Amino acid sequence: MKGLLYPLSALLLVLSLSQANAARIKDVADVEGVRSNQLVGYGLVVGLPGTGEQSPFTEQSFRTMLSNFGITLPGNMKAQIKNVAAVAVHAELPAFAKPGQSLDITVSSVGSAKSLRGGTLMQTFLTGLDGNVYAVAQGSLIVSGLGAEGLDGSRILVNTPTVGRIPNGAMVEREVISPFAQGDFITFNLKRSDFTTAKRLAEAINSFMGPETAYSMDATSVQVRAPRDINQRVSYLSTLENLSFEPGDHSAKIIINSRTGTIVIGKEVRLFPAAVTHGGLTVTIAENPRVVQPGPLAGGETAIEENTIIDVRPDQSRMFKFDPGVTLDDLVRTVNAVGAAPGDLMAILEALKEAGAIHGELVVI
Repeated sequence: MKGLLYPLSALLLVLSLSQANAARIKDVADVEGVRSNQLVGYGLVVGLPGTGEQSPFTEQSFRTMLSNFGITLPGNMKAQIKNVAAVAVHAELPAFAKPGQSLDITVSSVGSAKSLRGGTLMQTFLTGLDGNVYAVAQGSLIVSGLGAEGLDGSRILVNTPTVGRIPNGAMVEREVISPFAQGDFITFNLKRSDFTTAKRLAEAINSFMGPETAYSMDATSVQVRAPRDINQRVSYLSTLENLSFEPGDHSAKIIINSRTGTIVIGKEVRLFPAAVTHGGLTVTIAENPRVVQPGPLAGGETAIEENTIIDVRPDQSRMFKFDPGVTLDDLVRTVNAVGAAPGDLMAILEALKEAGAIHGELVVI
């Protein structure tokens, strides 16, 4: 009976933490050392239907490729390679990827090729930041873009015909050693740094696994004791990453995108007492030219006299008041009642911030 009490209490603890705003550890934090690595390479795409390029570096790469096959072109011979294009190849090597596994790759033209449709990527080495080869790529491209050009120079493009993908187009040749199995600790790094979230994450682990298991190192990292046996460590991490806890609230922010007219107001934004009136002037300019005709014996010439009419009318502005501690719902309701457009609301929010009536950060992107 005593042995059943601990699993039951642990289950009740997990359920009590699974509230409306709760999140799993795996959704808000990454394990230090468990990361992907970027790979890049340079190669040639062949078999293009005349949509390749005749650039110096493409010709040099083409000669180098032929020399690898034991073929040497005369130095004064200019190769006709309109069906060849120089490309950059990139991929992402996931954590714990093993030799023999496949990767999806993206192939992009680096020269003046018009399209990569119908081409085949020749064997290309993909290297990491350290210069070592971690994968080898090759295969037929899938290009969703389409391009067409007329004799008069007119041209139409659908999507991008100079970029393609090869699913499972690269084979992993070298494994990246991960520090996951080393040491007596594993470290969770929060995706969004926050002291409150780091503290609560450590408390959730200590409540489930026992005191002094987890330590908050700073606003980003939480260090957790872990078994050295790799099999036990995997099971241990599987249990921890599915624990739920309530992250700390984000700081109060108002995000304004002036290009698209988008305004996002965080739920923690509050307003201090303020009265606002917002309006402008409607200016109308009309041109009404008049023809001036001289008298019969005046000897003058017919002329056009400019007649500009400028009318200025003030808009009907209404004043509205924000009470102390106004919430997001109250703010939206008040602005909608006034009928302010996104551009007007941006001006109002900026003025409130300058007046010190907004509790939150105003971020313009």
